Amino acid sequence: MIRNKNKDNQLNVKNELRALFSELFGTFALTFTASAATVVPILSHYEIDYLAKVTAPGLMVMAIIYALGDISGTHINPAVTFAFSLRRAFPWKKMPFYWLAQVVGSLLAAFVILMLFGNIEHLGATTPHFGVLPSFIMEIILTLFLVTVIIGTATGSKIVGHNAGIAVGATIILCGIIGSPISGASMNPALSIGPSLLSREVSSVWIYIAGPLLGSLLAVGINYLTHGSTKPQEKEAASGKGDKP
Repeated sequence: MIRNKNKDNQLNVKNELRALFSELFGTFALTFTASAATVVPILSHYEIDYLAKVTAPGLMVMAIIYALGDISGTHINPAVTFAFSLRRAFPWKKMPFYWLAQVVGSLLAAFVILMLFGNIEHLGATTPHFGVLPSFIMEIILTLFLVTVIIGTATGSKIVGHNAGIAVGATIILCGIIGSPISGASMNPALSIGPSLLSREVSSVWIYIAGPLLGSLLAVGINYLTHGSTKPQEKEAASGKGDKP
């Protein structure tokens, strides 16, 4: 019995570490893609157009959900982890570790971009393009849309786990098309923190921390009104256990 318990504990620790690494790598991939989509057009004299720039992050998120969704739930966004925790679908005690992994992943991605290309366009850091208040409100609204889709697909019985990739990726692309000219359409505190810190463009980073968290809070309220209390499949999706092959 003791040996079995020890094996179970070791397995749980390994699974938790895999989940954290999945969050780190997933956020690294997303931040690298989003930052490169801003930096590379300048280096290539705008061979990459605006639609390609706003599409790239959504496609990367979609791919990461399919690749790593069963490991960690593929939050790769502190606002998403916050929402699942508010919904009691994800343990509060795990949230700081997910947040740390996500921020570290973003910092690593920004560092790689900095080493490769230098501090071009502030490493793709999201900044207000149409005033502070409009950008702040835009981030709240866009995150409201995104997180509503994420926790809604996790709550629903027909679309769980990997199958959420298409809906989530498409939402990121649509929000990027609408919001990028205004706020940069971050919807993700970690995505903004890495490039902002390493490029020293931190004057407006609060927008991309407070805005997504407020939008996430509103999304949880809407989800409760439409779906009610937490469902078992939501907990599975939030922890990476949903829709396993």
